[in-house]
Amino acid sequence: MIERHLMKLRARDDISAEEERVIRGLVSHMVTVPADRTFVRAGEELKESTLLLDGWMARAKDLPTGERQIAEIHVAGDFMDLHGFTLKRLDHDVVSISQSTLAIVPHERVKDLTERYPHLVRMYWFMTNIDAAIQRESTVSLGRRDALSRMAQLFCELLVRLETVGLASDNRYAFPLTQAEVAECLGLTPVHVNRTLQELRRMNLIEVRDWHVDILDLERLTDVAQFDPAYLYLEKRER
Repeated sequence: MIERHLMKLRARDDISAEEERVIRGLVSHMVTVPADRTFVRAGEELKESTLLLDGWMARAKDLPTGERQIAEIHVAGDFMDLHGFTLKRLDHDVVSISQSTLAIVPHERVKDLTERYPHLVRMYWFMTNIDAAIQRESTVSLGRRDALSRMAQLFCELLVRLETVGLASDNRYAFPLTQAEVAECLGLTPVHVNRTLQELRRMNLIEVRDWHVDILDLERLTDVAQFDPAYLYLEKRER
């Protein structure tokens, strides 16, 4: 069940058979979470972290007014809250976008890994650094890109991330986000999201239909987004 996570790691470095056994041994059990649920609440004491096996989830923060900002989308293969191992609580919620299957990893097992497997420690440190890079790119979008570029950037990034774990092909992938959730990702209103989607369709760049995205002209969409996947660190090298 953790094959997509292993694919994500092996896209960046080699993982030995013993290290794979250790990674599989981190999991104590699995749970299924319905769509639109808060799985981890900000401030809760944490004794375990969660690996997303299937589905889409997100990190999100709520304002007192009830508005929500999605800070990062998570797809299958992501270790969503490994940083909770050292923080012991999160400053944000972890929420489900679609029905999702999670692997639960007790922190005591993570602690054992950190003491015995230095290469895996470096790998997981590296993966949390990639999460930070993704959030920095999101900050650039929110602060400097216009609505069209923000949305194009999101579609391009998701394509690369999903291709890495075998969940996108021929520039097509599942896309379970509602327009309201896209608005929460991009700092736009749902009305503005709808208009921007229509503009991307009018430009014959994408088609969003039946909960899937088809990228019709990746080269032009990349130009609109000014997308450079370097921040996803997909080159394979020893860590």
